[in-house]
Amino acid sequence: MRGGLHARPKPHLRSKRRIGRDELRYFIVYAHPEPQSLNGQLMKNAVAGLEAAGHEVKVSDLYASRWKSAADADDFPQGAARPLSYGKASAEAFNSGTQSSDIAAEQAKLLWADAVVLQFPIWWYGMPAILKGWVDRVYARGFAYGVGTFGGSKWGERFGEGVLKGRRAMAAVTLGGRAAQYGPRGVNGSIDDILWPIQHGVLFYPGMTVVPPTVFYEVGRLDADTVTGLCRSYLDRLLRISTTDPIPFRTQNGGDYDEHQVLREHLAEGHSGLNIHQSSPPYSANTFVGATGDFTARHIAPTSRGDEH
Repeated sequence: MRGGLHARPKPHLRSKRRIGRDELRYFIVYAHPEPQSLNGQLMKNAVAGLEAAGHEVKVSDLYASRWKSAADADDFPQGAARPLSYGKASAEAFNSGTQSSDIAAEQAKLLWADAVVLQFPIWWYGMPAILKGWVDRVYARGFAYGVGTFGGSKWGERFGEGVLKGRRAMAAVTLGGRAAQYGPRGVNGSIDDILWPIQHGVLFYPGMTVVPPTVFYEVGRLDADTVTGLCRSYLDRLLRISTTDPIPFRTQNGGDYDEHQVLREHLAEGHSGLNIHQSSPPYSANTFVGATGDFTARHIAPTSRGDEH
């Protein structure tokens, strides 16, 4: 997708937050190259189920639309100063209404939505490059970051504040590995740590309330009945997104952090790691430890809560 000039998203759209109403607006950012994959089936079933329940759905299918993933000077139809400072150029284009039309269109979908879902397979411990490119380009300075006053105890409106505050968000991911490998002692590392840059960064940073992820393991070992069950589970998670207890991330400007944006010493005292940035009790997406020699397929792993799936 390559666009020409496009006006900045209208400010009044930012106030349209309708969580709590019966009908919601879902925006699914979908990143998988194969329409007939499990991810494709999950997405199509989810859209059909949400619409049948009376909700509105928009999908950005990044591969099908041939989304331009490289963030470069071509994103600025009016030109940009050289050497290129992408952040500065994105702020100037956003504020002047001269963004590329594909970028502005995705921003408008984010502002339209009540619930934002990033659906993708985990590839090499992260999101596919095309989805990372969507974030790099759509999250312009002044839109998703660089918002508010910076100085002293308040360092911008971020981590629980920002333009996208009031929306619910969820990551929906698939993995080929066993649940145990992504558990607290698994060789791949905790799935919570792998998803940290996405959940705490991409979703929570610009203000969205992040609910626990939908994670499906061992997706290379599926029969038809299992696929049906996973589709049902995913749709159920989406339908309950407005009432699901969120991950209890601490807000930056809520008093838990000092003037250097460092967690205050009396909080999570004696602990370190990413979980200190959650209030107690922290959420864990995969509590399965596994027993020696246990190779039973667990496509949905237990969590620190009992009702996510």
